Amino acid sequence: MLKKSALTLLILAATVAPAFAHLDPAEHGSFAAGFSHPLFGLDHILAMVAVGLWAALLGGRSVFMVPTAFVGTMMAGFAAALAGLGLPFVEPVIAASVVVIGLLALVALQVPTIVGMVMVGFFALFHGYAHGGELGGAGAWSFAVGFAIATALLHAIGVGIGLGAGRLAGGPAGRMVTRLAGGLTALGGLWIAVGA
Repeated sequence: MLKKSALTLLILAATVAPAFAHLDPAEHGSFAAGFSHPLFGLDHILAMVAVGLWAALLGGRSVFMVPTAFVGTMMAGFAAALAGLGLPFVEPVIAASVVVIGLLALVALQVPTIVGMVMVGFFALFHGYAHGGELGGAGAWSFAVGFAIATALLHAIGVGIGLGAGRLAGGPAGRMVTRLAGGLTALGGLWIAVGA
């Protein structure tokens, strides 16, 4: 049963189509608008799930520290956008994040936890900046809490797929399932990058 659930989550994460609207904060509230924001773009979904996949492959403290670094640095990017600081190439870097983090999972690149945190943190800065640029009429604090929680949940899905595959398939086979999920994520990123 758990094996089917992990496979279902993987398929859903790989096939979610991007939405073309965001919740109106006046109608749904700033928290709901923020929570739904990362879920409205395939690029955000895939990158955040890929962070969890790679963190699971890194193992140890990285399982928690790498996703935490992403969320924390994303909040810094959000603050930079609110402060009006310029950040070039936001959308191309976000698209690249999906490919790069997916490839990190595909090859199961092993790095120290701090290096993994810095690597995902770089991309997280751009994701957070994009969220800040699309704040609209939402209250900044509630919006930020909403998208931080949604991001953490997407990371948890990736970690769950990675750790679940390891437990279900065991050893090298479990790691291969997680690595293949990373490869699918990278392909999704390439699809986004070419403007499909």
